Amino acid sequence: MTLSVGDPAPAFSLPDSNGNIVNLADLQGQRVVLYFYPRDNTPGCTKEACGFRDSYTEFQGKDVVVLGVSTDDAQSHTKFTTKFELPFPLLTDEDGQVATAYESYGLKKFMGKEYIGISRNTFVIAPDGTIEAIYKKVKPESHAKEILATLA
Repeated sequence: MTLSVGDPAPAFSLPDSNGNIVNLADLQGQRVVLYFYPRDNTPGCTKEACGFRDSYTEFQGKDVVVLGVSTDDAQSHTKFTTKFELPFPLLTDEDGQVATAYESYGLKKFMGKEYIGISRNTFVIAPDGTIEAIYKKVKPESHAKEILATLA
């Protein structure tokens, strides 16, 4: 099954870097930007996270919750969040189950090598819990602005 706009967003419960559990069900009634990224402290992921950071007040002004998800552990997320002063939670999906449910985990190729990892995809979840927009293989530098433009 392929996720499409209008489908119910797959439910999840994941810990943030402080060990607090974030449940999608608890965010019902709010719009959520759920972005999947491969790895903390890598060039593309840093650009993407800083784009969301730099636009964060605009997302807040639209009552949008921003959540980043990778397979990195809480300690890695804490370092990344602190280093770049990220104002939104990064969630730990160490076994990739949530990323798999969002079709954002699987076989990837980089410089001729194949490996399993997270794809850079983003899902906008409407206040009613359905998928409002899907962005696949996004450009990290301009992604936050791209989402804001479609939410306008």
